Amino acid sequence: MVQTPTLQEVLDVVEDLWPAQLAEDWDAVGLVTGRREAQVSKIHFAVDPVSAVVEEACSAGADLLITHHPLLLRAVNSVEAGTFKGAAVHRLIESGCALLTAHTNGDSAVGGVNDVLGEILGLVDAQPLKPVQDALPEEGLGRIGSLPAGTTLGEFAATVFGTLPAVAGGVRVAGDRDAIIQRVALCGGAGDSLLAAAREAEADVYITADLRHHPASEAREAVRGARPYLIDVSHFASEWLWLPAAAQALDRRLGYAGFEVEIAVSGINTDPWDFVLTPG
Repeated sequence: MVQTPTLQEVLDVVEDLWPAQLAEDWDAVGLVTGRREAQVSKIHFAVDPVSAVVEEACSAGADLLITHHPLLLRAVNSVEAGTFKGAAVHRLIESGCALLTAHTNGDSAVGGVNDVLGEILGLVDAQPLKPVQDALPEEGLGRIGSLPAGTTLGEFAATVFGTLPAVAGGVRVAGDRDAIIQRVALCGGAGDSLLAAAREAEADVYITADLRHHPASEAREAVRGARPYLIDVSHFASEWLWLPAAAQALDRRLGYAGFEVEIAVSGINTDPWDFVLTPG
């Protein structure tokens, strides 16, 4: 007999898929708002808990909003409704919509952000760039793997550009456009902390988001302009690709447990940039 799960029953399945123990020490994952005994018949997935996403979920009658990024990553002293974070908390509670965050645990887990990004880009034999202690060998931040065949950096960058959701910032590349590459490292979201790991893994190219000037410049200087080359993409775009896979995985696992839930993925582009100017 098909049943509607409680929030706690959904949380139990989420914990199996994206274990909280995989989250980085600095992260804030898990339940933010909601009553664990409440029933959940509609779930909404999104990257960012911005006001437009919260409004979309609440207006659709969602009982649970699962976002990749935390609403309350840093400590707050007030959730007064006059602030944008306070307004989000009030809207969620008043609408009976719980909020759950699966951030770096969603990055590191098997089938998480980095696995999905790697699969979409065609990587084979992918392994974590930074394994998690006391976890499965397949769990950890970033991935390093290989393309089935070599291609040029320019062609691969074009593939990345065509694969990710369209955003204003596009894709930036550092390296020889005509160089042949095959071994690929990646990290969905901000990954400049793994620049050294990509180099040590002997990657031909490293794909990540939010590459800052100094870390990128120093990484290129360290290899004297050689490998790994760098591909800098949108933080939002690199992580949005996980949402349909995550929704499907959760739907499947809930179904195995005898539960029926309606699950939707937000189509709102929450990349913060609206347009970009380039030379020429």
